[in-house]
Amino acid sequence: MEEKEARSLLRAERERLEALLRDNAADGQVDRDGADQPGDMTDSAPDLVDQVYDDDVASGLREHLAAVERAEKRLDDGTYGRSLRSGLAIPDDRLRADPSAELTVGEAAES
Repeated sequence: MEEKEARSLLRAERERLEALLRDNAADGQVDRDGADQPGDMTDSAPDLVDQVYDDDVASGLREHLAAVERAEKRLDDGTYGRSLRSGLAIPDDRLRADPSAELTVGEAAES
């Protein structure tokens, strides 16, 4: 894959993840505010469950963002597009689908 295309894909993925994290943070604040209302006679359990879900989603998004950062570093180092495990080339189609891919499809399936 050409470096320019890889950088573009990684930039787009970073922007997408950052937007999702911002949206998740805003949604999470609404859930927290709802659960913390004083004198609320309704059951706050659904808001608390939503908080846990929002936190889990945010954690996954942060992990994916960290993978994008690692991929950007590999691109700078000249090792982007190679499996971290075997050193085999990761097909361009896989990198287009997931620009932060660190393993080939077969290796990822084994994990």
